[in-house]
Amino acid sequence: MLRILILALGVLTLLPTPGRAQDLQTILQLHTEEVENPGRQTVGVVIEDLIAAEMPVVPVFLTHWQDREIVLNAEDGRFYALVDDADGQATIRDLDTGAESTVAAPALTEVRPNGGVRREIAAALVRFQLSDPAPANRRAALDAIARQPDADQIAPLAASVEDEEDEVIRADKERLLNILTARYGDTTEARITAIERLSGRITPDARAALSQVLTTSDQIGTGEPDGNVAQVYTPGDEITRAEAYGRLVDEGLAPAPVSPAAIRDALIANIEDGAIAGVPVAEMNTDAARRDAYERLAEAGTVPPFVPDEQIDAALESHVFYAVYDEDDPLVTDAARATLRSVDTQVSLNKTADLALDALSLASIYFLAAIGLAITFGVMGVINMAHGEFIMMGAYTGYVVQQIVPDYTLSLIIALPLAFVVAGAAGIAMERLVIRHLYHRPLETLLATFGISIALQQLAKNIFGTQARPLTAPDWLSGQLVFNELVAISYIRIAIFVLAGLFLALLLFILRRTRLGLEVRAVTQNRGMAASMGIDPDKINMATFGLGSGIAGIAGVAIGLYAQVTSEMGANYIVQSFMTVVVGGVGNVWGTLAGAGLIGVLQKSIESMNPSNTLAAQTYMILFIIIFIQFRPRGIVALRGRAAEA
Repeated sequence: MLRILILALGVLTLLPTPGRAQDLQTILQLHTEEVENPGRQTVGVVIEDLIAAEMPVVPVFLTHWQDREIVLNAEDGRFYALVDDADGQATIRDLDTGAESTVAAPALTEVRPNGGVRREIAAALVRFQLSDPAPANRRAALDAIARQPDADQIAPLAASVEDEEDEVIRADKERLLNILTARYGDTTEARITAIERLSGRITPDARAALSQVLTTSDQIGTGEPDGNVAQVYTPGDEITRAEAYGRLVDEGLAPAPVSPAAIRDALIANIEDGAIAGVPVAEMNTDAARRDAYERLAEAGTVPPFVPDEQIDAALESHVFYAVYDEDDPLVTDAARATLRSVDTQVSLNKTADLALDALSLASIYFLAAIGLAITFGVMGVINMAHGEFIMMGAYTGYVVQQIVPDYTLSLIIALPLAFVVAGAAGIAMERLVIRHLYHRPLETLLATFGISIALQQLAKNIFGTQARPLTAPDWLSGQLVFNELVAISYIRIAIFVLAGLFLALLLFILRRTRLGLEVRAVTQNRGMAASMGIDPDKINMATFGLGSGIAGIAGVAIGLYAQVTSEMGANYIVQSFMTVVVGGVGNVWGTLAGAGLIGVLQKSIESMNPSNTLAAQTYMILFIIIFIQFRPRGIVALRGRAAEA
């Protein structure tokens, strides 16, 4: 008898149970019908038993099952992964051992879960992917949870946070866990804690989670508002009287008012022998006559009567209009509302910071483009409409250098000084051949430089064609510096900002510490007095024009790194360059810097109000500058000596 009992216990230990299965196939055999013909209502039992088994092969099977690569072999009644099926023979893989074998294809039945089942399998796979050794798979699991959040994902996500070694992924897991807990947490305390932890999160998903907690539904009542009230609407204040009464009509709580269209249709429908309610149609030529006819029809019971204002007022006064939160717990909504206010404040501050970075970046570009014009315009008083073409020359110089020197870093190092030489030489040539014959003749100078501008653009088209040419930045300038989800700036713009700062320092050194700078400042402030002191204004003009044109060439290389290099690219900056110089103060480096900063901030601020219409932003900016010049015609930083001379 004892022997029989021992044998019976041995047999029981070998029987498969969901929590103690020796292999995957044993569990699948327990749920043969559910695996072969899965349904959304029954697949959950199979998945829970598979997860409870804690076997490494489970996620492999789930992946095959989701991809419809599982087959049932009629010869042995076991499930396999289908590897290949050709010429009537199929290669199948054992789910536990991975061993492959060949069977006759007709013996196999494909397991084809529908879309709902596949979504359930995908949700189960996320649990395994959260702890997958590959970071990419763990991040994919987080993305999957974010796309389809669910309360069942809280436990596996929380369990995976403790073992996460990657700090970035760990932070994302904690953020997503707080989002899920805020929406689906079991207790009020847990939800409030999760909501408060989102106070420092400005990501869109965190803000969306808080907003979802605060979703409301409009209600109408006759007494005190019921539920978790979000807001009470007073007709005429938070809600118009017409809208409030319209809600009553929609809910069947008040008769609909008669609209002009309804009056017209009713009158047309009740025309009899050329009259309406005894009134000839010919007399229906005024609103009063048509209203009178409609009232006669209403008295006869033919059409609905008018709703008097007194009845509308009484209906509005007897009802309460309010909104209630879809979330029943007021403690949760209070916490979400306070957190969302904090997050909105941080978002506003970060957007302001991002706008400031954009404005600073744009100002540095305008400064580089305008500083050369500020020098020539300030010293020589020449309105050079071809200044933008010197920018274009610098950009094309950088392009040509890159065709010869394929190393982008080395080509950039070569292109910057070479662009200065090329543009500077072109500027000196233009000054010697044209400008010096037109001093003190501003209109003719403007026309001449405008003609040179057109000629240089056409020359560039003839040489390089009309198609935009690439000026590629080195790899170390690719990408952007990201501070958070809302604040970022590209490395190219940072480089341009640094370049503008270097040129500012270099120009200040030249103007204040060198003989050339001393002579330039002397000619700028008082040309006649400088000539009487032995300074040759003619040579200073030539050197200054060459210096300003050369700086424009360097600006062209910098601008070409992120903008298209075309023959018209200089024309895009000539207007802003002149505005920068005029607003800042003619002939002053600090004035040019101040003008560039003002225009950069002004343009970005206006664009932020209407991002889709940059042309309107530029128009408003020009109008502002025109008004500004009326009050400060000599610019932000005016030169006293030049003003005295004028």
